[in-house]
Amino acid sequence: MARSLYEWLWQHEFWLPPGITWEDMQESEDTHYPQPRDLLLSIPFALILVVIRCAFERAIALPLSTKLGVRDKQRPKAQPNPVLETFYSTRRKNPEEGELLSLAKQCDLPLRKVDKWFRHRRNMDRPSLSKKFSEACWRFTFYIISFFTGLAVLYDKPWLWDHRECWTGYPQQPLQPSLFWYYMLELSFYWSLVFTLPFDVKRKDFKEQIVHHAATIFLISFSYCANYIRIGTLVMVIHDASDCFLEPTKIFNYMKWKKTCDSLFMIFSAVFLISRLVIYPYTVLYNTYYYSMEIFQPFFGYYFVNVLLIILQLLHVFWSCLIIHMVYKFILQGTMEKDMRSDTEESDKDEEREKIREKGENGITYFSNVTSNGYIRRNGSEPLNNRAHLANGHAKER
Repeated sequence: MARSLYEWLWQHEFWLPPGITWEDMQESEDTHYPQPRDLLLSIPFALILVVIRCAFERAIALPLSTKLGVRDKQRPKAQPNPVLETFYSTRRKNPEEGELLSLAKQCDLPLRKVDKWFRHRRNMDRPSLSKKFSEACWRFTFYIISFFTGLAVLYDKPWLWDHRECWTGYPQQPLQPSLFWYYMLELSFYWSLVFTLPFDVKRKDFKEQIVHHAATIFLISFSYCANYIRIGTLVMVIHDASDCFLEPTKIFNYMKWKKTCDSLFMIFSAVFLISRLVIYPYTVLYNTYYYSMEIFQPFFGYYFVNVLLIILQLLHVFWSCLIIHMVYKFILQGTMEKDMRSDTEESDKDEEREKIREKGENGITYFSNVTSNGYIRRNGSEPLNNRAHLANGHAKER
């Protein structure tokens, strides 16, 4: 059964253009082609990257955050309450109004305190500012290394300057060692992001991030197996270009350097929109969809790789809409809005408003009681028995 599945999966009709078989892709002493088994190396490399990341964040990023003045906000802790904790762990973290009323009755607590407990409990689970700073530092370091590694690998390659060269001799394009290690670096990094996904900072586009990581891993893996190495390297270097500006924007935002953050955000927005909405469609999508047809006829691999590339482009459009909205707000307000992707911490502003409202109500009640007795003292001494109730904010004479 397993052997039949293996033979079906690796049919040359799926992976290679018409007229090319696996026999035509046999290696020799001087010629090496991508082998699917090579992808297994990315798993141990990804685990090594996770270890390096942990060491980097503890030894470099956290001390750096302290020196740069990044301070974690002191969060009030939720008081131990087995009933509320059980509901929080097993049911939902943000209960509805009816559930809050039921929980308040079970715990014999005011509704406001139960709501406050859940707000504090949610804040306890949110990542600290220093964690966000450390994560951004690690990604910035990797993207810088990866981007300049890609430029160093590709600057003398003909397909970087003439995109039709991506298909010259395809699929019998020998794999160069520099391209192999560049692929392993990128694939290992995205696998490491998958491994650390449960522990990383969760943002509002968490689901889109999962789709992005899955599509990227599939795209890198499939492009390697089908020897789409040249087009794959273009995709990776284009993506790393804008990411090099995104992470330092976050870093300066956590440091409260608003002007630097705003400037980097505008640079990032320009690079992202140009690279993802202009360069990527022309260099990659148009290239794979049209230029490749000058060399071979469509086959399964052709359609599959284009579907993955289009999924990435749809994600580009999604994030571009968020960025354009933030740029619009920046132009109107003169300062960058908070990261719309971030899961912001809940404050006690609602609680403060509640206290103010209660004080106002108490004041109105006290004022009403006093006026109903017809006894208002002026400067604390003089009785005003000759005045009636207040009407429209003014005292009337009897």
